[in-house]
Amino acid sequence: MKKQLIIATLLAASATSAIAATYNIDPSHTFPSFEADHMGLSTWRGKFDKTSGTVTMDRAAKTGALDVTIQADSINFGFEKMNSHAKNADMFNVEKFPTITYKSNNFKFEGDQLVGVEGELTMLGVTKPVSLKVDRFKCIMHPRYKREVCGANAIAEFKRSDFGLNYGLPAFAPEVRLAIQIEAIKAD
Repeated sequence: MKKQLIIATLLAASATSAIAATYNIDPSHTFPSFEADHMGLSTWRGKFDKTSGTVTMDRAAKTGALDVTIQADSINFGFEKMNSHAKNADMFNVEKFPTITYKSNNFKFEGDQLVGVEGELTMLGVTKPVSLKVDRFKCIMHPRYKREVCGANAIAEFKRSDFGLNYGLPAFAPEVRLAIQIEAIKAD
């Protein structure tokens, strides 16, 4: 009886994990962007051009995991002088902290719709919880790739000063609005 219970448990576990799928982030369709205050005069917008990672999702069980790595030196304000300054030690310090990461094992669903991700952002060597609100989520059989592709749009707000990015404070407000469009291709 005990042996049958162990076999049944192993079969159930393997059936559950077979439903989960892994997706590789498409770096040509994923660009985390942000908005930050510029002395109350305007809102500066920038993005990161190099992102990689994976999404593992089981839509039936309504679970998932996210592991994203952003190359900090790919910061792009559309203005080279600002890009160069942002890479320096007083801002993103890309020499000492070449990556920014976001990791999660906590997806939130409403019905079949992914609506949020609870995870941890690591920037400048500091890790803090950051919640993503997902306002768009869809998976399709991609006509060119001939496999499933899922996409989402997510937003978050946090204080950059919580991560030690204190440049320009208090003249520049510490609040940052993060917007991420992400597309990920189902792995083989």
